[in-house]
This record gives sequence, C-alpha cells and structure tokens, in this order.
Amino acid sequence: MKYSELCNVYEALSKTSKRLEKVDILSDFLKKLAKSKGDNKWIYLIRGRVLPDYDAREFGISRQLIIKIISKASGVSSDQITKDFNKIGDLGQVAENLMAKKKQHTLYHSSLNVEKVFTNLKKIFEMEGKGSVDKKVSLVAELLVNANGLEAKYLIRTVLNDLRIGVADSTLRESIAEAFFPDERKEVLNKIEEVYDLANDFAQIFEAAIKGKKAFDEIEIIPGKAMNVMLPVKVTEISEAFRMCGKPAAIEHKYDGFRVVISKNKNGNVKLFTRRLEDVTNQFPDVVSVAGKNIKAESFIVDSEVVGYDPKTKKYKPFESISQRIKRKYHIEKLIDELPVEINAFDVIYLNGKSLVNLPFIERRKHLEKIIKVEKLKVRTAEQIITDDEKKALEFYKNALKIGEEGIMVKNLDSIYKPGRRVGHMVKMKPSSRDFDLVIVGAMHGTGKRAGWLTSYIVACRNNKDSKDKFLEVGMVSSGLKEKESEGTTYKEMTKMLKPLITSEKGRIVRVKPKLVVSVTYQNIQKSPTYSSGYAMRFPRITVYRPDRNTSDIANISDIKKEAN
Repeated sequence: MKYSELCNVYEALSKTSKRLEKVDILSDFLKKLAKSKGDNKWIYLIRGRVLPDYDAREFGISRQLIIKIISKASGVSSDQITKDFNKIGDLGQVAENLMAKKKQHTLYHSSLNVEKVFTNLKKIFEMEGKGSVDKKVSLVAELLVNANGLEAKYLIRTVLNDLRIGVADSTLRESIAEAFFPDERKEVLNKIEEVYDLANDFAQIFEAAIKGKKAFDEIEIIPGKAMNVMLPVKVTEISEAFRMCGKPAAIEHKYDGFRVVISKNKNGNVKLFTRRLEDVTNQFPDVVSVAGKNIKAESFIVDSEVVGYDPKTKKYKPFESISQRIKRKYHIEKLIDELPVEINAFDVIYLNGKSLVNLPFIERRKHLEKIIKVEKLKVRTAEQIITDDEKKALEFYKNALKIGEEGIMVKNLDSIYKPGRRVGHMVKMKPSSRDFDLVIVGAMHGTGKRAGWLTSYIVACRNNKDSKDKFLEVGMVSSGLKEKESEGTTYKEMTKMLKPLITSEKGRIVRVKPKLVVSVTYQNIQKSPTYSSGYAMRFPRITVYRPDRNTSDIANISDIKKEAN
C-alpha cells in the first residue's frame, strides 16, 4: 500500500469535525487495509503510532531534531525553517511546503509505501546508546527525502505525535464495528470496547474483527503487558458510597502512593506498570524482588499501591517523595536506600494461567490473601473491613485519616473487574480540599534567576466528553516547584520534560502537548474571560507533579464550575 493512500485518509479526516463522517472514512479504509497483503499492525499509524497502546513509549525526537531533519531533506537552512515554524506553528505544514517545492524542481515522484514508513519508524525504538540520535535522524530523513508534500506533512506530524486528525480511540473502535459488522454494529461495538480494555492493542482487535465475531472471545489479559486499570468514582459521604456500592461493602484504606500493576508470566519474569501504561520495572528492582518472593503464584497480575516510607522513622511519606523514584533512571540503588517502598496489594485479576476479571471482588480478594506472604514494610494486603454499618464505616475512615492515609475505597462485593473504566461499584472518599489534578498546556520562559527555564505554566481541565475542544484553560501557575532537586520536582526538571512537547512558540509563551499532569491548590475559583474555560483559579500553586497520571484522570469543567464562586 502506498503511503500516499494513508495520507489521503489523514487529510480527509482532518477536514471534518463530524464523528460519523470520520467513522465512514475510517471504515472504508479499514476494509481496504484488510483486503491488502499488509501487516495488521499498520492500523497503529491511524493514530500516529507504530506500537500497541500497552507500550507507552514515544518516538522521543525533539522539535530541534525535526528542524534538523527537514533541513537535511530539503536543503533549506535550520534558521529559515525555524522562522517558518514560528510563523505557521506547525512543522508538518513547514515540511509540506518545502518538500512540495523541492519535488516540483526535481520532477521526482514519491515512491514511499506504508511498509517502509512503518519499518523505519519502528526501528527508532531500537536505537539506544552512543550515536543513536544520528541514527534516528537518518531513519526519518530517509523517508522525508522520498516524500511528496502531503506525505512530508503527516510523516513529521507522526514523529512529533501530533497528527491533528481528530481520531479518538472510541472513533477507531466504532469504525472497526462499522467496517466488519454493519448490521449488528451496536452489539459488536460493546464487545469491542470490552475486549479492547483487556488487550490495549488495536491490531489484535482488527485481526479478530477480520476473522469474525467469535474471535473476540479469544482475547484475554496477558501477564507482561501493560493494561488499563479499573478506576473509582469520587464521593463525599459514606451514605453515598453505600448507595453506589450496595450493602454490605468492602472498605479499604486509600494509600498516598502510586498505582502499580505487578505482572509475572509463566517464565518468572516480573514487570511493573503504572496506570499510564509506563514500564517502571527498572526503577523499582526492590519491588520486583519482593513480588517475586512474596507473591506465591506461578503467574499473576496484581493491582497495588506502592507507598514510600522514611527509612529511619518507618513512617509513610506522601506521593511527592516516591515520585522522585518514578522519574529517576540512574543511581537506582542509592534511591532504594533513601526512598524505600512498600507494596499494598488490593486486587488480583490473573492467577496461574487464568483471568479472574469476571469473578466477584469478594472471591478475588480471597485469592489475593492466599498468595500474598505478608512482610512488614515490604508487602501486605490493603487494610479492609466488610460492613453494612455506616457508623463503623465512618469510624474506619476517620482512623485511616488519623494514621496518615488519604482516605478510603469502598467496593461492591459482587463487582467484576472492568479495566479502563470509571465504574460506580468502586468509589473513593477523602477529605474535600481545594485542589485539582490538571494538565499543562502552555508555559512561559522565565526571567532573572529563572532565565533559561519554563517557569509559569498554563494549566487546563478536561472539557465535556463530546466537545470539540478537549481541554480548557483554567489559569497560570508559577509557584510550587523547587529550585533544588533534593526538595522535589524542580523548574529545571519540568523544563526538560516540557521542551520536547512544545508545539508552537510566540514571544515568551510556548504551547505544549497536553501530557504532564500536576496537582494544583488554589484559594478560590471565579469567572474570568482570560481563559478558555471561562474560569480562573486565584493564587494557584503546584503541590506535586503526577507522573503516574494522565489526562483521563484530571478534573473536568463540571468539577471547576462546582467550585466556582
């Protein structure tokens, strides 16, 4: 299949904001892809990827490297490309203009095919160590040299993870249902949504759809792959928790750590994944060791909260301390001694070759208790009571807060495990506070002693589900981060993480891809025409960077409106 055919699909998708039109365009393409002799994994390219969703790695090629690549392929200076980018705000468009002009002059026609593009882009993830940057540049430049204008635009946007075609996961799932099961679309769509949450792999879903409806039943969770976790709904009252989860219910401590899915396959390999599907196995060899010794099963997937504690006082520490370990990739052994952690296991969803997702929670908990060998400050099962008494539940909640826990989780005893879903049969309750998890969408270059850093951050909440604008700005926050690494996340660290995400620059203001989540406290919220939400936080302050969370976890506009004056 020619790459230009895929780029024509991208272009058609970019020109409509109507979901049903996007579904029609994609379903036609998927039928064509199914009939071709291509690789089913090419479906990843529809969303600008070459890896399944359970693999959270990104290309990791900076904007400056992309400018270098475009310069190398087009023969135009990097300075001129930078000027064009500052004017247009889209390096893909810059590449399209330059490569189209070059092709006109050379009378050369593109011969790129999807296989070559997919292969080169996938090789980027194999490049490590000395000289890897130059090899990555060469892989992309080789493609760009042979691209026409339209191909150049979408090739560059793909590498920058910024396709701009408006295809959400739900749109692609619906397109698969429409392409292969038009007469029973609604029924099959529900099944696709269910198995996608287990597989996190559109190629696997696509392949099953080609084979027929029964093939979906063969898709299960597999140890060793990242998976979406089940998420709770927030409540503020015990009575509300019981209303949603029923009586009696399981009530557990809610720990101030980070969510870790611990996975062991039949070969004995233990892997650790965050709720963002990131592999953090190398950052926590101590957790791997404890899990291997203290979780007594041949294979398993255990859902847990990993909590840090002070090695001297043995008292639990807040999330900010352990976040240092999530980010750090070097000097791990030193951090193990300085920031030891404890596993708090609260669910098991795969055990000895069998999926437990459809078992009631009370049965899964029994299995969990059987396989966990408790060891103080190493691993334990979550503290739990089962009750239908609101007074006992409230007392349990108060005791949890008294010893420094975040709050409680309340769970329906008969509920199955629903990966990737925020379901009403599991809720969390903690003291109300004036803080929100928000995503950074822009930043400002610092001045004075903070010159060279991005130090003021434009933060945003989620818009309503079906809205065109996915994120709405709610303010700019410039305080809360540290200047010394030992004190927490620094402005220097945040700048380093934000720079590869920059999509445009105007004066001191940069716009970035919405990826980094931070917790922000504030005095109050008031109406404001300054920001796209129509609201602004007064005296906001970043309390912690949340590398364990993604944009699906942040506050939405309804949450903001509730707290507004």
